[in-house]
Amino acid sequence: MEDNIILLNGGLAVDDRGQVSFVNDFHFENVKRFYMVSNHKQGFIRAWHGHKNESKYVSVVSGSALVGAVQIDSWDNPSKDIKPEKYILSENKPQILYIPKGYANGFMSLTKDTKIMFYSTSALEDSLNDDFRFDSRHWDIWNIIER
Repeated sequence: MEDNIILLNGGLAVDDRGQVSFVNDFHFENVKRFYMVSNHKQGFIRAWHGHKNESKYVSVVSGSALVGAVQIDSWDNPSKDIKPEKYILSENKPQILYIPKGYANGFMSLTKDTKIMFYSTSALEDSLNDDFRFDSRHWDIWNIIER
């Protein structure tokens, strides 16, 4: 895949039987595992988690989330001046966000029922040896601006 963040757009098909949600451009290339994450409350932040060698695909299957991704300049002491990319993902707009290796990611649940599916390009054993954690406010993108 790419070395840049990519947002794959999907769609909804609705008829008298119900609806089908899809992202047809997602091909599961190199995906080795997946897991789902949910928080106990709205507004909870899980951030920042990065990998030198692992890429991730992120999809919200229930609710909505603010998802951030930032390219790491130094794994020992990353600059706070780097501006993270921000995305709002929602069950109401099918999308998959590709976060390449070399990035840290995090999210804040915007609704109480948010469930996020992560697809990883690394097996669990490889991921555990390529795991970098930073304070959730190291890049503080979590304020919602009223407009």
